[in-house]
Amino acid sequence: MYINIAERELIDKTLDRKDNKTLFMNEIYLGEMLREILFSANEFVPSESGAVFLDDPLLKRTPKERGRLYFMACFGEGSEKLTGTFLPDDVGIIGETYRNGSPYLSRDVSKDRSFYPGVDKQTSYQSRSIIAVPIKINDSVIGVIEMINRKDKINFDEKDLAILDIFARYTSTLITNALDALRFEELSKKDNLTGLYNDRYFYERLSVEVKHSIENSKPLSVIFFDLDRFKEVNDIHGHLAGSRVLKEVAQLVEDVLVGSGAVPVRYGGDEFVIVLPATLLDKAAEYAKKICDVVAGSTFIKEKSLAGAPPLSIKGLITCSIGVAAFVPPIGQEIGPREIEEGLIKAADSAMYESKRNGKNRVTCISETIFK
Repeated sequence: MYINIAERELIDKTLDRKDNKTLFMNEIYLGEMLREILFSANEFVPSESGAVFLDDPLLKRTPKERGRLYFMACFGEGSEKLTGTFLPDDVGIIGETYRNGSPYLSRDVSKDRSFYPGVDKQTSYQSRSIIAVPIKINDSVIGVIEMINRKDKINFDEKDLAILDIFARYTSTLITNALDALRFEELSKKDNLTGLYNDRYFYERLSVEVKHSIENSKPLSVIFFDLDRFKEVNDIHGHLAGSRVLKEVAQLVEDVLVGSGAVPVRYGGDEFVIVLPATLLDKAAEYAKKICDVVAGSTFIKEKSLAGAPPLSIKGLITCSIGVAAFVPPIGQEIGPREIEEGLIKAADSAMYESKRNGKNRVTCISETIFK
């Protein structure tokens, strides 16, 4: 029995089940799990064909959009045509199972009003009997397992349905474990205080973006900045107040960069760095100027803390000094990725200190090439 598996990109997409965050799926490949589940299910409930469907979590978070159930793994006659395609989540027995969240037994699909014949037409196959069970995480249905045409029997029965339900529960457990592992991996890349990415992740991501820049002949920019007079906040108001300022600065940065594709990082202490893929120096400088202006114009710690500490309304004290550098792959010149990474970091850092020397609260850009 050969089981067709959807493309890695689509499978990873179905694991993106954390609101407004994109997870990096480097270690966990759900496809192999689904293959084993479908293979084992067929051993206990021998069938001519079967499939595992998973929904699109992005559309699920957009109520106005019609949902999709993707063929993530399937076997049987014509199944190679189905892998990676989808059904609307309100169509057929699969849609009925998904919407109601209850197991479904159709002993004779020719007499079943919920049966959708479109898939049979696409595969030149004839379905006679179907069982389908929902895949759930907690109380939320995320997919369906379906088996078609029981072997060695006229049709499926309640016992077959109960066995398939066990495999659906097992699938739920595997997906939950995969999500937990991905979230743990994501958390290990984050700074505990600000929620931005940490310096370890910065170096990993910069390496990836440099390679993309070279391979696709796209520019790459980096912004470095730290906070001016931040030590005074700690000295006057204490380190807890300083921590609150850092958190508020991080939120301001995220607000400025929303929709840009930029990667903001807390580099350490009161230093921040931003990676801007496919971004020229002029555009990166615009983002830097916005950050500079919004930090200088903000009032920090306007509200009392959760622990009851009073508001401080710090205004006119915190500003930032910013350095910006960019790399544009030169024509006919080969430069090693490591050299580019080090050059970008050094140039942006030097530009930041130039801003410090020239009076702080400003942006300095490295306009000439840094890779001669």
